[in-house]
Amino acid sequence: MAKNDTTNPADSKALRPEQLHEFSQRFNADRANAVAANAATSVGVLKAATDYHGVRALPRDFSIELKQGSITNQEHSGRCWMFASLNTLRYELMHRWKLEDFEFSESYLFFWDAIEKSNTYLENVLTTLDEPTDSRVFEIINDTVADDGGWWQMFVALINKYGLVPKSAYPESANSRNSDAFKQYLNTKLREFAADLRDHHAAGESLEALRAAKTEDMATVYRICCIALGEPPERFDFLARTKGDDDTDSKKSDDKASADASNAGKTTDAKGGKDTEGKGSKGEDGRDDRPQIREYGITPLEFVRKYVPVDVNDAVTLCNAPMARTPFGKRYRIKWTANVAEAGDMEFVNVPLDVFRKAAVDQLSAGHPIWFACDCMQFSLRDAGIFDRGTVRVDQLFDTEFTFDKGQGLEYWDSASNHAMTLTGVNLDANGKPNRWKVENSWGKDAGKDGYYVASADWFDQFVTELIIRKEYLDEATKAILETEPVDIEPWQPLTRRCD
Repeated sequence: MAKNDTTNPADSKALRPEQLHEFSQRFNADRANAVAANAATSVGVLKAATDYHGVRALPRDFSIELKQGSITNQEHSGRCWMFASLNTLRYELMHRWKLEDFEFSESYLFFWDAIEKSNTYLENVLTTLDEPTDSRVFEIINDTVADDGGWWQMFVALINKYGLVPKSAYPESANSRNSDAFKQYLNTKLREFAADLRDHHAAGESLEALRAAKTEDMATVYRICCIALGEPPERFDFLARTKGDDDTDSKKSDDKASADASNAGKTTDAKGGKDTEGKGSKGEDGRDDRPQIREYGITPLEFVRKYVPVDVNDAVTLCNAPMARTPFGKRYRIKWTANVAEAGDMEFVNVPLDVFRKAAVDQLSAGHPIWFACDCMQFSLRDAGIFDRGTVRVDQLFDTEFTFDKGQGLEYWDSASNHAMTLTGVNLDANGKPNRWKVENSWGKDAGKDGYYVASADWFDQFVTELIIRKEYLDEATKAILETEPVDIEPWQPLTRRCD
């Protein structure tokens, strides 16, 4: 310190050399720090922090487990919410129609989501023409624009308007697999349109004229999306082979599905194409004689009505957000969160943890998978497929406790939802309480164990923030909340974030 410097060290805002020297001495005085540093710098924080006791405490068997199809892969895109949503529906479709495997086209919904988000963004611009560009509201509107992320209710809005198609009818493309460049330039164009609309408003043009300009803007958006992803089909053909009689698993419960598959195949094309009906999987001459479902020229909305055996509108987003600003027992609606303008903003019912957890167990026990949202980065081993604080012991590695509870993590945006997956199993202990959960991810079969993860009960309780639950598995008190008016909250207030 210079002789004429009268600053009190206790009042200094800057780190001083003597402080850093003291920190270094304290670090090097503890042998455990050297061991931890050697491990972490060699293999990374997560591997260095992995506790084998935790790994052994999370076996991969579950007392309740649902048989799902092949693992899906969102690749380099923010479509987890679509994949998780479609994974819940394909399970229902596969078991209803006795299919060995099935996958919906995620790209089909991706196309329409880009269109609808673009339209909603421009409509929001027209709603806020007099907002300064640096206002908090306009900054939120202008932030994500037509980015990939979303929630279950966005998925529902898209299905209600556009239906679904099998993956064979609208396969993946380079820009659905890796969406960054496509969305970068789409968003840039949309922001240019926004600036143009606001400039013309400032020059005195009428709202009618601005909306006409917006319609022309959307024609450009449609062109961009078609070039990037290909134009989606208005009608398509569908062929699926059901399990033959040689497949004996769950035969009793599958008898009706087999008959329905045959009947579906008998109402196929207008040209009177015949169905292939067989008793087994192979004929004597080697032909595949399993019963077929055949449709010609079916529309995406017709496909949903005919082949998807669940109503996506008959489900509720339960949230467990233990914060003073969001009391339990209320509906919340987050402003400016719609993807389809006419569908409205996202709504959530906030419930206590015991209600939240029981609803998940009840729905899985009844044989139905669950869409859920979480912070997938917390205490997570991607390669090993583990979500567990008792396994990822960063507290031991860094010799410091991580003390945030769930409410604090949400309040400070440290553990808000960022990823959606599907619950396909749970293990109940001797007292009927869940102690681990089976998680189907959409990162391909090489992530986790064959694409699946295991989550400890404690991890679920702290980092899972949203569940999609059928109304039939809600308690009466929660059902009553659905009849109340939602409380509007601002999009920057802590509760949840889009999953990608």
